[in-house]
Amino acid sequence: MDAGGGSGTVSVPPGRVTLTDRRTRRGWEVDVDSFLLSAHQVTRARYAQVVGDRSAGAREGRLPVEGVSWREAVRFCNALSRREGFSPAYLLRGDGEDDDVAWDTAADGYRLPTEAEWEHACRAGTSGPRYGPLDEIAWYRGNSGGRVHEVGGRRPNPWGLYDMLGNVWEWCWDVYDAEVYGAYRVLRGGGWFDEHWSCRASVRRRSHPSFRVDDVGFRLARSVPPGNAG
Repeated sequence: MDAGGGSGTVSVPPGRVTLTDRRTRRGWEVDVDSFLLSAHQVTRARYAQVVGDRSAGAREGRLPVEGVSWREAVRFCNALSRREGFSPAYLLRGDGEDDDVAWDTAADGYRLPTEAEWEHACRAGTSGPRYGPLDEIAWYRGNSGGRVHEVGGRRPNPWGLYDMLGNVWEWCWDVYDAEVYGAYRVLRGGGWFDEHWSCRASVRRRSHPSFRVDDVGFRLARSVPPGNAG
């Protein structure tokens, strides 16, 4: 898998992560199976190449793609899966901003990480709010100069994953809180415009799956085929 822009992929080991929600003051444990995760956020060049947009990506190739809705990220995952000979992970009913999306967990194609997968991968075996000193690992309001930066410009976490904190927020598969926010999906990681308190492994944000936000991108995951885990 090399969808991030030359970064390759990381095999994330299985484990258990405790998710927390500051708004509701609750926490819950989730067991995470081994999976594959792109070392970098999807770049503008890679996104443009897959979706066929010739106007984008040429001069800003290694900047992370921004302003992509959750639904567009899902469609990108399926398009890249077909392009590379994998089974699409998502079943889309309809063809627009209101289409219904189901995850085929048996598929071997590209997909968005779950929220638990994301946090487990971000922490990379560490126990603090971050996997290193913030200025060394992340682009955020204190050091970004008010702009997004090329992927891989900060120190990776112990598992070799770059920009898990800062640069752009990342879409996850999960619904944030259906009873309160309906279809809103989870965002993780903090971005270049955020203060330091938003760039922590546990911080959760939300947005509607059809919204395009200028500090939001995504990173690709794939499930490990049965028999190849461990």
